[in-house]
Amino acid sequence: MIITVKRWFAVALLTICITLARTVAWAADDWQVIKINGHDYLSVDNIARFYRSPADVAPSGAKIRLETVKNPLEFVRDSREVMINGARCWLCFPLVEQNGKFLVSRTDVAKTIEPQLRPHRVPNAGKVETVVLDPGHGGHDRGAVCRYGYEKDFALDVARKLRPLLQAKGLRVIMTREGDYFVPLEVRAQIANAARNSIFVSIHFNATDRDPNATGFEIFSFTPRGAPSTSDNWLTPTALSMQAGSEVDAQSMALSACIYHSLLGHIPEFDRGIKRARFAVLRLTRVPAVLVEGGFLTERGESQLIAKKDWRSKLAQAIGVGIDSYRALGIKKQPPMLVADYRRQTKLEPTEPVIQEGELKEADLSLMNLVGKSGLPSPQQASTPRPSLESAVIVP
Repeated sequence: MIITVKRWFAVALLTICITLARTVAWAADDWQVIKINGHDYLSVDNIARFYRSPADVAPSGAKIRLETVKNPLEFVRDSREVMINGARCWLCFPLVEQNGKFLVSRTDVAKTIEPQLRPHRVPNAGKVETVVLDPGHGGHDRGAVCRYGYEKDFALDVARKLRPLLQAKGLRVIMTREGDYFVPLEVRAQIANAARNSIFVSIHFNATDRDPNATGFEIFSFTPRGAPSTSDNWLTPTALSMQAGSEVDAQSMALSACIYHSLLGHIPEFDRGIKRARFAVLRLTRVPAVLVEGGFLTERGESQLIAKKDWRSKLAQAIGVGIDSYRALGIKKQPPMLVADYRRQTKLEPTEPVIQEGELKEADLSLMNLVGKSGLPSPQQASTPRPSLESAVIVP
């Protein structure tokens, strides 16, 4: 009997060793790196095999929408645009073609694709005790302006609505500002860096002087070292900044994805994408950090929605669900809900009709209580929008 057991153990051990050897050998061959001008690339086919999920490449200039997405990865030829799990995202470097193969930069596979396809496997993802909410602007810095109010006041109102939602889930919440006063950008980052196991969520609203019809959500995390930001149109030495990257880059991208999928899943706004930037509040924070752009104050219909307290409550709730989804990564160790899951779950009603001109003469009562009637801009004050954050000068 003893000999039989020993033989069985030896056979089992040999089988395990062979299996492990094959696994290691397979893992070593997982990635076939292709060099182009000294940079590492991986083929779309290689990526699809590794993640065991199909990927597709659309023609140059194609407009991909959630309704037409069939695969977890949908790239666009000669573009930085990609749909990952049904949400638009922007790669650091454009897709390239060589010898009939479509190639993705190694940086994007590690820094963009992996944290979104497998955020539950990002080390320390979801380790959250404190949420630092950062209402953008304040005091003399009004931010974007529309006829219904200032960005600084809308952002503060959303943060105030979001705080009790997070506290009800057992999270500690710190606000970088509680009222209408200016807080230097470096101080906002210092508040986040000083908090235990914190994440940083900066709340803003968008504006542009280039396209009055621009609408939609977008979210930013810090640009990786040696990569251009999303707003950099040319891969110049300046764009390929070698300033220090972030040690929590993967966690920030996972946080971006969790919040952004919740935003799109709960509120049917245009999907502008998950993006990268070197905004000071992102660059100076040493904790997972994102900057949310909750719509455009320079677009008539969207500014009317943002001025409504119920819509801002929805925005706060969606951000809160996304934060909780991120926290669950560290508990459940499972993939988070995606935009399609949220839409199936909530069975969204059609977008509420846009308020007709003249129907909303003032900001709603909740905002008037926040800033006072005298603090609201007149239509003449609101006539000159500021440039969007994408094109704003980065504070050194």
